[in-house]
Amino acid sequence: MEKLDGLPFISVVVPIFNEEEVLPKFIATMTGVLEKLGEEYEIIFSADPCKDRTFDIVREAHAKNPRIKLLALSRRFGQPAATMAGLAYSRGQTVLVIDCDLQDPPALIPDMIKHWREGYKVVIPQRRSRDGEHPLKKLIAYCGYWFINKIANVKIPRNTGDFRLMDRRVVDELVKLNESHGFLRGLVAVVGFKTYVLPFDRVARDAGDGKYNRITGSLRIGFNGIVAFSDYLLSVTTTIGFCIFAFAILVSILIAGVKLCDMYGIIQWKFESGIPSIMILILMMGGLQMMSMGILGAYIGRIYDEAKRRPKFIVEEAVGLEGEFRGPREFH
Repeated sequence: MEKLDGLPFISVVVPIFNEEEVLPKFIATMTGVLEKLGEEYEIIFSADPCKDRTFDIVREAHAKNPRIKLLALSRRFGQPAATMAGLAYSRGQTVLVIDCDLQDPPALIPDMIKHWREGYKVVIPQRRSRDGEHPLKKLIAYCGYWFINKIANVKIPRNTGDFRLMDRRVVDELVKLNESHGFLRGLVAVVGFKTYVLPFDRVARDAGDGKYNRITGSLRIGFNGIVAFSDYLLSVTTTIGFCIFAFAILVSILIAGVKLCDMYGIIQWKFESGIPSIMILILMMGGLQMMSMGILGAYIGRIYDEAKRRPKFIVEEAVGLEGEFRGPREFH
């Protein structure tokens, strides 16, 4: 591949939030791997406001190694926005997205670059195992990927995260999309390009607890992926509503038929009626209506967010990245 003069060969984008426990080891491990590549690099830490020493650790690392850079967002925008901010600022010929918990091993980077040199524009590591994760989170991930791939307009490889290597062209197309809800796994599938899936074994977190990827966060990101890439939920609620309506008509016909038969003495069969059965029906229908309204509201809410065209992130401080911004001002 032809090198781009004056630009890093690889940009590493790392979304972080309150990661002082694991950050020093991650920086040492990542810089060690990148130095062995013999290529120019940059590491962009993109962070929501942190309450610990996360920012100080990155600033200290930048003072020793200017290739280590920091994007400090003005408020908590969330992991997807932090990731997209890092992508918008990245300049590398290739761009790697990775978490700093060392569950996604930096040692895999040379293999990923090898496949990129073979002509693949996206290299996605796929987890064969998920050590150290809560069983409920594993279940959510399995069910979420299964459901998204059943209904979505694009296919997302199962057991994958945001950990991936992308060609510059792919990143530029991602930034151009400029969607308010940046579900990276789905957006990469939307832009397409030749993709290689690289199996690996995910280890337990090196230190501390995850601040971004808690179970509630996984549920929120997963639901966003479902709503953002398929209108299936809208059609399924319509189908359920039609089926319940048809069932109610059939039950009404049955009740009317039984009453007529009883009236003329054909059969002696009466339905037991009362408040409990009526309440059950009312609650069932009310629950269905509320669920349908909630799903409809989720889609309308995303239309509302897209219509406002607010920036996905606002950078309060950029350490080592001054003058390199190519984000919403250019693609908004």
